[in-house]
Amino acid sequence: MSAVTAAPPLHRAEPVRGGTTLTGTWSLVRFILRRDRVRLLVWSLGIPLLYLGSLPEYTTMLDDSEGQAVRAALVSSPAMVAMTGPGYGTDDYTVGPALANELTLWVVIALAVMSILQVVRHTRAEEESSRSELVRAAAVGRHAAVVAALFVVLVVNAVIAVLSAAVLAAADLDLTDALGMTGGIAVAALTYGAVALVAAQVTEHSRGATGLSMAVLGATFTVGTIGNMQEPGGTWLSWLSPIGWAQQMRAFVDLRWWPAAIGVVVIVLLLLAASSLASRRDFGAGLVPDRPGRADALDSLRSPGALAWVQQRMALLWTGLGLGIMWLAMGTVASDVPELTKTLQDNPVYASVLGAGDPVAGFLRIIVLYAALGAAVYGIVAMLRAKAEEDAGRAEYVLATPVARGRWFGATLGISSAATVVVLVVGVAAGAAGAVFTGLSDPSFGAILGAGLLYLPALAVFVGFTAAVYAWAPRAASVSWVLLEWAIVVALFAGLFHIPEWAQKISPFWWVPDSLSGDVDRGHVGGLCAVALVLVVLAFVGFRRRDVATR
Repeated sequence: MSAVTAAPPLHRAEPVRGGTTLTGTWSLVRFILRRDRVRLLVWSLGIPLLYLGSLPEYTTMLDDSEGQAVRAALVSSPAMVAMTGPGYGTDDYTVGPALANELTLWVVIALAVMSILQVVRHTRAEEESSRSELVRAAAVGRHAAVVAALFVVLVVNAVIAVLSAAVLAAADLDLTDALGMTGGIAVAALTYGAVALVAAQVTEHSRGATGLSMAVLGATFTVGTIGNMQEPGGTWLSWLSPIGWAQQMRAFVDLRWWPAAIGVVVIVLLLLAASSLASRRDFGAGLVPDRPGRADALDSLRSPGALAWVQQRMALLWTGLGLGIMWLAMGTVASDVPELTKTLQDNPVYASVLGAGDPVAGFLRIIVLYAALGAAVYGIVAMLRAKAEEDAGRAEYVLATPVARGRWFGATLGISSAATVVVLVVGVAAGAAGAVFTGLSDPSFGAILGAGLLYLPALAVFVGFTAAVYAWAPRAASVSWVLLEWAIVVALFAGLFHIPEWAQKISPFWWVPDSLSGDVDRGHVGGLCAVALVLVVLAFVGFRRRDVATR
């Protein structure tokens, strides 16, 4: 008979005493910095390098008083105000005022997108993937993740602001004004990061939090732009946008710091709101719960195409609605363009950027371009949904059923392409409707819509390129954003920065003919269609040849 050995007594872990809701914040900050060190380094160096690359273009203005006057007149036009700023310093348009007026808007938007994605990535996305549950099992306070995410965004924006100011100061610009410009941009971008914190408490999914935050960015951009276009220096509408707060600091003209204080107050209020909302919801849930679905799927939903549609329908709805309202508001300004551009009719630089001839057509051309850019962003995001499904392991489950690879991949590609068309058509139609509602009859609604439809082959190239890169090299799928960024630079700043024509041709949008000011080049349209077709074929071939990620 063998003796039974008694098990050793279990030792209970000592409870952590003195903990608060912020316990573990610094550990999470270090973890985020380590995890995203490459991503954050690229942002921290990329923006200062953008200033460094732009400076030669602006420094050439120093010895050209006539060129300064021409450029000042150009950026005072309504279409260029929509792409730059309220126009402070145009009476003496030297390097400093030109930099502040023309770059502030786009740097704020870029850093705002970075801040939104970074905050959602380390808050709602972590809860959605259940990784936060593992972290919270340790000695980590309830609000630690929220504060850590926003603190990292604060540090990154501050580093970018300091490095960018140093670059501008090295070019003999006033350091105080440089810090005012870059600091105002950092505060504006951080405000959108705080908006993302609140959105992460409202919705249960990271896509929803990102969508809500981007909607706020789009709405404030539209409101601020309308305010800037109404009169030089902006109106009260300009103050409703964080972008406007950065522009109203008047760097290199009449620097004032108090607009940045508005942003600081709003950030604190949003942080308190996010903290309060986080305390009132269940972990992993949002304040707005998802509705329970049906117990059994309808027969019409039992296909890869139906699955792709269900995954994208809400994003399509809110994107189309948000962008449609934006372009509708922009279109209502079209009828006032002739009165606002009387002094620019014979300006050769104005003609090179906005096109010679009717200034109204030039303004509408910008709206159509913006609508196409918005559709391109949606198309890339929608196509990358396939990568997200594969990374999460859900694609593996679908392909384990009697569903062919090509059918699943083609369903995502088809729904993404169709949704991109919808976003473009809604945006262009909304802008045209806004112009028609204010009494504009030339160009007609049909002419404006036709000009927008000519962007469809270029959008097909963007979606096809994204699909091809994902199919052959999933880890490099983000390269598609590089192509889009270059297309934005070419579309908006090719004339101002004198980009060589061979470099402009890399952008698919360069090949889109302008039906509002001339004949349509069918060769360009056909070439874009052929490139898109080749990319789609390559995408299908690549996806069939490689292994699907498994978990």
